[in-house]
Amino acid sequence: MTQTKQLGPLTRLLMNDAAGRKLLLVLVLMAVFIPLSNLLLPEGSFFHVSTYTMTLLGKYLCYALLAIAVDLIWGYCGILSLGHGAFFALGGYAMGMYLMRQIGDRGVYGNPELPDFMVFLNWTELPWYWLGFDQFWFAMLMVLLAPGILAFVFGALAFRSRVTGVYLSIITQALTYALLLAFFRNDMGFGGNNGLTDFKDILGYSLQSDNTRAVLFVASVLALILGYLISRFIVTSKLGRVLVAIRDSESRARFLGYRVEHYKLFVFVVSSMLAGVAGALYVPQVGIINPGEFAPINSIEIIIWVAVGGRGTLFGAVIGAMLVNYAKTYFTGAFAELWLFMLGGLFVLTTLYLPKGVVGLWAQLKEKYQQKKHQAEAEDNPPALNTETQSKAAPEQQDKLNFVQGEKV
Repeated sequence: MTQTKQLGPLTRLLMNDAAGRKLLLVLVLMAVFIPLSNLLLPEGSFFHVSTYTMTLLGKYLCYALLAIAVDLIWGYCGILSLGHGAFFALGGYAMGMYLMRQIGDRGVYGNPELPDFMVFLNWTELPWYWLGFDQFWFAMLMVLLAPGILAFVFGALAFRSRVTGVYLSIITQALTYALLLAFFRNDMGFGGNNGLTDFKDILGYSLQSDNTRAVLFVASVLALILGYLISRFIVTSKLGRVLVAIRDSESRARFLGYRVEHYKLFVFVVSSMLAGVAGALYVPQVGIINPGEFAPINSIEIIIWVAVGGRGTLFGAVIGAMLVNYAKTYFTGAFAELWLFMLGGLFVLTTLYLPKGVVGLWAQLKEKYQQKKHQAEAEDNPPALNTETQSKAAPEQQDKLNFVQGEKV
């Protein structure tokens, strides 16, 4: 106990998480070597990482943070949200609004205050909800507050009404679809169908520069590490044990006196903020944010990432997001028309044959191997009688032998 107290907080957090330590080590190595190989090595070098590849990996890291956010509420609290893409998109729009304000008079119409799409729609002044987005700190605050406030209001109403299971999944999907329809409208002031794009720079640095791309990649890695540590801290604390109890038997946890709706609301808001940060880092690397990010299919894909990687593991969600999105990048180019069918088939196969995801596959194979090994040993070496049983059976066998010999005589 004394030795545990002497350990640092990070060491205590990862002490029983060997897979998590390996994941964080890989992420740190990526944050160091990928930008250096992009900036320092010539393009002809075998170890050179192109800017396109680095940006693509940065996008995958944003998806991985989003997957952790979903795994936090689904894997540990049993909240199956089919609308987390909405929080991801809100964080992206907050960042996009800041980037649009940075364009200034460099737009097509040269208006220093209004974005090009507002000039095109004959808007005369900037809407009140765009004020303040010319400041980076304000935009970052909105990256957290916009999804956080929406999650708080939605969660307070849903959890207080004890909406659970498939009904909660349906209304979360309805929420993201309602936002999709709203952001498609031109009079909402968010670019309508085209969304926000044509970004120039961030904090005065050109988004087309390799140096800026490298910094955004490192920021994505750091955000993923921080998101993992925050989630790990939550699930290993007393709060995390209550969340697991709610997941396994909500009625029993409520009967024991826990205010279940408060616990669920807290973790739901934290998860939405993580999703918002992922969206904010995604936008400057991709270069666009539009209402398509609110599409319900995107939220369903996130669930597939977590299921494929391994629900309730955190590091499995990261692996699942990276694997599925890499497969999506490859197969949408090779088999564009069949990708959605392949994605659905992957989810079905995972549900049937990999209930613990990819990270649980090794444990499943190891368990089956041990079972076969024990069965083989049992067949080769049948259980012998113990000493006490043998001592009791010996006189009886001797009496039978004497009786048989007497008959023969």
